[in-house]
Amino acid sequence: MQPTTLRGHMALNFHELEESISRLDSVDAARIVTDAGRIAEVHVIAAPEKPPKQVVRDVQSLAMARFGTQIDRRVISVVQITPDKMPTTASWDQVARAALVELTEEPAGTRTTIKVTLRYGDQDRTGAATGPAVSSARLRLIGEATINAVEQTFDTITPIALDAVAVMPVGSQRVVVAIAVSAGVGRREDLSVGSALSTGDDGEAAVKAVLDALNRRLARTTG
Repeated sequence: MQPTTLRGHMALNFHELEESISRLDSVDAARIVTDAGRIAEVHVIAAPEKPPKQVVRDVQSLAMARFGTQIDRRVISVVQITPDKMPTTASWDQVARAALVELTEEPAGTRTTIKVTLRYGDQDRTGAATGPAVSSARLRLIGEATINAVEQTFDTITPIALDAVAVMPVGSQRVVVAIAVSAGVGRREDLSVGSALSTGDDGEAAVKAVLDALNRRLARTTG
């Protein structure tokens, strides 16, 4: 597949997009079909842990946050293959989730330190990230602080990095989307997408979006 030009200047490599979709935590395989330089069909094979509509949203969020392109949900088809043995709904519900306790910012001149405190069970862990005190870096620092807190809470989890975080308009709402990445088998990238509705502070929504992206990994870690 060859790159195509979008918006007059941005090049989209369909093969790279296809590979990124296939590395989503919720996706087992993906194939993009193009027609005259446009995405005509996206075929996805996914595990059954997520509803098909959520898998479609993950694909759309990844395409927008990482590649700056929109994919019409109507061209995305999802097939879910059920293994012989899957956790029951009850066992998934019993997995506790980390919750946001506090989000603070400590500016110092041209730099700022953002701290995110998460509660898991009866224990609190605080992660921190320091960077330039500019509004364009705020959500990324919040995402990195959240991951730092998660790694302190779950010390056996595979190292994680924040690939992208962005605010998107969805209808009349603002939604924060986060993409997390870690090293998989053979050093391949394992990607996971999370989102959260912003009801006022995009920062709190960024924390929740990162946690949403990591929920499936944390379920495997604590299960």
